[in-house]
Parts: sequence; C-alpha cells; structure tokens
Amino acid sequence: MAWRAVGKKGIHASLTQALTVVSKDTLLSTSKCSSKSTKELSTSFRRLQGFRISYVICGANEDIHFLDNRCLIRSFHASPVQLAKRKEDASLGLKIAGRGKALNKGKFSKRKKEAKPPVETPYLPPKLKRGAKSSSDKTIEIFEGMTVVELAKRCGESIATVQHIIVNVGEKIDSEFDPLSIDIAELVAMEIGVNVCRLHSDDGAHVLGRSPVVTVMGHVDHGKTSLLDALRQTSLAAKEAGGITQHLGAFIVGMQSGASITFLDTPGHAAFSAMRARGAAVTDIVVLVVAADDGVMPQTLEAMSHAKAANVPIVVAINKCDKPDANPERVKVQLAAEGLLLEEMGGDVQVVEVSAVNKVGLDKLEDALLLQAELMDLKARIDGPAQAYVVEARLDKGRGPLATAIMKAGTLVCGQHVVVGAEWGRIRSIRDMARKVIAQARPAMPVEIEGLKGLPMAGDDIVVVESEERARMLSEGRKKKFEKDRLTKLEEERPKTSEEEEEEEEETKPERVEVPMIVKADVQGTVQAVTDAVKNLNSSQVFVKVIHAGVGPISQSDIDMAQACGACIVGFNVRDLPSSIALAATQAKVKIKLHRVIYHLLEDIGNFIVEKAPGTLETQVAGEAQVLNIFELKGRSKAKGDDVKIAGCRVIDGRVTKSSTLRLLRSGEVVFEGSCASLKREKQDVEAVGKGNDCGLVIKDCFDFQVGDVIQCLVQVNRKPKFVSSESGAVRIEC
Repeated sequence: MAWRAVGKKGIHASLTQALTVVSKDTLLSTSKCSSKSTKELSTSFRRLQGFRISYVICGANEDIHFLDNRCLIRSFHASPVQLAKRKEDASLGLKIAGRGKALNKGKFSKRKKEAKPPVETPYLPPKLKRGAKSSSDKTIEIFEGMTVVELAKRCGESIATVQHIIVNVGEKIDSEFDPLSIDIAELVAMEIGVNVCRLHSDDGAHVLGRSPVVTVMGHVDHGKTSLLDALRQTSLAAKEAGGITQHLGAFIVGMQSGASITFLDTPGHAAFSAMRARGAAVTDIVVLVVAADDGVMPQTLEAMSHAKAANVPIVVAINKCDKPDANPERVKVQLAAEGLLLEEMGGDVQVVEVSAVNKVGLDKLEDALLLQAELMDLKARIDGPAQAYVVEARLDKGRGPLATAIMKAGTLVCGQHVVVGAEWGRIRSIRDMARKVIAQARPAMPVEIEGLKGLPMAGDDIVVVESEERARMLSEGRKKKFEKDRLTKLEEERPKTSEEEEEEEEETKPERVEVPMIVKADVQGTVQAVTDAVKNLNSSQVFVKVIHAGVGPISQSDIDMAQACGACIVGFNVRDLPSSIALAATQAKVKIKLHRVIYHLLEDIGNFIVEKAPGTLETQVAGEAQVLNIFELKGRSKAKGDDVKIAGCRVIDGRVTKSSTLRLLRSGEVVFEGSCASLKREKQDVEAVGKGNDCGLVIKDCFDFQVGDVIQCLVQVNRKPKFVSSESGAVRIEC
C-alpha cells in the first residue's frame, strides 16, 4: 500500500473515520501489509499532533500492536471475501451494512433527480415602446424584400425587438440587412400592434391591358338595375323582392363593339351605404344614374361623395328621359350646383341621356365608358401572386363559405392557399358569375371562391401565401389583432367620469331601455346593412344592442341565445323557418321578424322599438271650465268640516275629472294649483263632467275664486316616441 504525505488537516479527517481508540489489549487485524508500507504509515502518523508510534511489527495475517499502549488501528481493508460480497450487493442495488455513514457525509442521503422531459417555454413578447399615439391608429406600408432595419424604422421599434419577434415567428435571419418576405413583415407589424398596407411592385412583371370595372350608383328607384338589364339584355330587376336592389351584384357585359366591361350594381336604399362605399373603393369608373323626372336626391349626393373620396371619375347617365315630365336640363343644373363640372359647362364629366325601358342612348353610354377607360390606360400584371377584393360573402349549405371577389392583379389558381381578412383556406374551386367552374382568374374578373375555413367580411383583401403554415400564422395573427383593437376601442368609448358626475348624470338622464336583437341575413353585406340601420334607431329612451349578427338561416342556437338574453330575432332574406324551429321559438316566447324588403323590415323594427320605449310623462290640459258663480258655506259644524267655497262652473272644453289636478287661472296667470276635493252636478257626486254641462267643484285649500276665472283639468300622459321614415328610406326615432 502506497502512502503519500498530505497536510495535517486532511490526514486527521480521514483517520477520524478509520481509527478508534480502544483499550490497551485490543488487537488490529490486517490482510496484507508490508514493512515498507508500515514505515510510510508510521512516518505519516508522526506528523499528526497527538499521535505517537514507537514501533510496529507487521506480518501477513499477523496482529499489529502499538507498543506505547495508547491507540490501535481497527481496519483499513476488508478481507477479499468481504470485498467481493460488497461488490455483488452493490451491483444488485442492495444496501451495504455499516457503510451508510461512511459513504454519505450528511445525516440524510440525497435523492437522485429524476430525468424529466423538456418543457416548451412559452413565448413572451418583448416589451415594446409606446408613444403618445395609439399603435392601432398607425398604418405602415410594407413590401416584398424590405429589410429588418427598414421595418423597425417604420414600426418605431428597436432593431433588437424586431429581430426577437422574427425569430419567435420561426424565421431565420443572419443580419439586420436581410430581406424579409411581405408575410413575415406583416406578422411582425401585427405583433407590434400597427396596421399594414401591402404594396406590390410591377417591376419585371408581365403587364397587360385590362377591362374597366364600372360601378353603377344612384338613388333608389332611379333605374340602375333596369339600365344594366338593358345593357345585358336580362331582367334581374323583375326578380328582386319589392322591385328594388338589395344586394351588390357583379358581372361582365360584352358590348356591341366587342369590348367587355365588368359592372358592379349597388343598392340605392339609404341602409346600404357601406355597400356603395365598397363599390366605389374597388371601381375604376362610377356611373351616376339620375332620374330625369326626379332630379338629384340624397343618395345621389352620397354616391357623388363616395366617388370623390375614392378619387374615381364619374360618368352621369340621366335615365327615364322617355317620361312626359322628364327634365334633363333641370338635372344638369342641380348637378352643377352640387359641384359636379359637366362637359357642357366647361368641365370634364361626361353626361349621357338614356332610357332603359326604350333602350335609347345605350350606345352613347358605351362609348363614354370606353373613352374614359382609354384615357385612364388601365393595366395590370398577370403573373405573380394574385390580389383580389371581396365585395360580398355568403354561406352556402352544401358548399360552405363563399366569397365574391373582383380580381385586381395577378392570376388566381385553384389549390393556392389564401388569407382573406382573418380567415384562411385552400381554394377548392373558382366559378365565374354564370356559376361555371374555371381553372384560373385574371385581373378585372368577378369570381366566386370556394374553400375558405370561415366567412370573411365584405371589403377584405385576398392575399395568396406560399404554404398552409404561413396561412394559419397570418390568420391567427390577424384575429388576435382584431380582437385587441376591438377591446381597445371599447375601452376608449367607456366614459371616464367621477362618481359625483355619474350620480348627476343618472339623476338628469331619462330612463333608457335596452332592446337586444339578433340579426341574420343571407349575405355578409346585408348583415352589415341591417345591423347599421338597426343601430341608427337608437334614441334617448331606447338603446338597440345587436348581441349577434351572422349569415345563414335561423337555427336552434339562435333561439337559445335569444331566450337567454330576452332578444328579438330579425331575419332578412333568409329562408322560411322549419316547423321545429318555429315551434321552439313559440315555446321559448321568442319574437322572430322575417322580411325580404328593407322598407318593411325597418318599419316593423321601428314599431317594435316604439312599443318597448318607456315614454315620457307630460302634463296636458284635458278640459277647461269657466267660473260663473261662487257659493260659500259658513257656520258648518265640526263634524262636517270647515267653511268651503264652491265654484259654480260650466265646462267649455274637454272633460273635467275629479281625480285630476286642477289649475286656477286668472287673466292667463296661474293663481293656484291643487287637487279636486268635490265635484257635483245637479246635487249628485260625479267623477267627470263633459263639455257644455254645469257643475260645482271645490279645490282643496283654495278660497280665492272670482267670477270669470278659468279652471283647467290637468292629466299626466305617457307620450311614446315616434317612428319616422323619409322618402329616401332613412329612418329614425323621434322622442
């Protein structure tokens, strides 16, 4: 056994566990020990303070004695048999007796840590800079290939923050000057909380001329759909419910010259303002239809403002020129007075006089549209990712969510992954407006897309992405941002007043009843139109709250929701209720209002809201009586009461009732006001006296009667608000 010299502290600590002080007769057993190792051990012992060894005798299997009789070594090694047994026990995992304290330094043995599977650390977004302006109001322009530095500068965040977000969305970057795809740029911008506007470059793309997109706008019943029917040689106007257009239609019309024009037909009713705005946003030219016998109307002015806001040229079509009372010159003067510069008056706006019924002037209208399109030199790229604009969306029972869109650029092909607003999907089929399946869609084509996972909103842009994963990421990011913006808007609209101001408002504010409603319609555009029209019926007495709005027929879930909230269900252009749904609504006492014409729908809802309104209490004069004589009763006993003055009157207007409040007027001024103590006619107590009859009445605590005074009978009347509808279709509640 080889020994080496170590410090006193280390040897003392080691030998404390191995040496035991025993009596002088105790012996030391050892297995093998040489004289050389004994001498080394002896030398090591001499270095320890408190130990002294004089002589050691060592031999194989012999006893070792300490001659000074002070201390003795107990054991350094076990025998070979014991050592083999301990190794065997250790390999089997058995506890080795007598080694617990020797192997473990502490009192308790440490447990081995069990290996656990790795846990995915949740993504914590970095802390962003927040300026005084809300990020949700900020919009930045993004494009394909923009660098991290450019994106950080436009978003107003540090480069490190943008790089951190890029890494967490799964994109690998090496430098801050690396180009980013437009989808990743949008994801980063949404994470920061800013709005984006996608810019697409036509550099290096294949650009060709395209057909113009023309939107027909104007006042209700001025002949917009009839004019398009004359151009297409169809009869859509006759198929519309109520004879008015209530949907946004898109179709391609082949002209006599061989050219084709994409037309958008917009409703003229006041409730469909959002549809007209969408039509103006996607169009190249606006055809403003004005009836020659009616002139400029409110929706005509609204259409002009939409076209000016979208910076779109206008072509005026004066329709119904075949009528006897038609006056096109008056229409031109009205349009010029509204700021529309006509060609005849030195402007650049073309004016065409047409008749949809007699098909007069249609060729001139075609020439005017093609001339305007030629001046604009309309072109679009046909290669690269497609861009499209959703003008309408509906839910089909067999095919699922369907989106009607106008192609703006690129080529849309079946099988591509698209993101439409906050929804995504893989295009299953593309159909034209004749419901025929086509393989691809080119610019300026109106198409119907099938294969989306959810129903998009009218007005959303269609974006083509490279993979399903990217489509999911964009969709989830947009949904998250939409919800965040909605909550922020609700927080901003919430009034921030002190408790005292709130108490004062509650005292002065009249009673307001909340009327919950559920809106269901056939397409997304009409859902928005009906929802906006219903919200416009809010008044100081009634607050209309749309708790749910959706596309499709009325279902059992709608009945359950209406029953839980006490809501009324409004269905517009939806199919008739099945017998099971109608029975469930009757049992749940849920009111359902189904209509196919917007006029009837708004009138029915308006009357329903008026019924729910609490009304306001007003004091009205129910009758008047003139004092002709005064009778005074004096010296009455205590049992009969004090002296009284009786006014002998004749009712000159209305009725005088005993339960009403009476007001005494003298020379037009109020002298006294109080309750009626007694009312008699021909010595008989009566409750009311009509016009032309004489009576005697006593006003409580009033003794100042004079001949010629007028006594008014006052009653409290609960006045309900009034539903008002204008000629243009605009509705409101007057309180």
